[in-house]
Amino acid sequence: MPSALDLDDRDRAILAFEASWTGHGGAKEEAIRAQLALTPARYYQLLGRLIDTEAALAADPLLVNRLRRVRDERAAARLRVASGSTETAR
Repeated sequence: MPSALDLDDRDRAILAFEASWTGHGGAKEEAIRAQLALTPARYYQLLGRLIDTEAALAADPLLVNRLRRVRDERAAARLRVASGSTETAR
């Protein structure tokens, strides 16, 4: 069974950063560069892959499930726009 111990330091830092950023305003992209030494594009690539892992889910289930839900909602919205549907999901 995967555990939080299966994450490397960078993965733990990404999850911690994302968890701490919730509800904060400001320049997230600048903070990503300063705190994680990553470009924002690379950060979001890594975060997207990370939240699909069982280890990340074990490390912070609330955060990972929220991020998965937000990603899935955005993907569904893009599909609705691409298909020309103006009806909103209920």
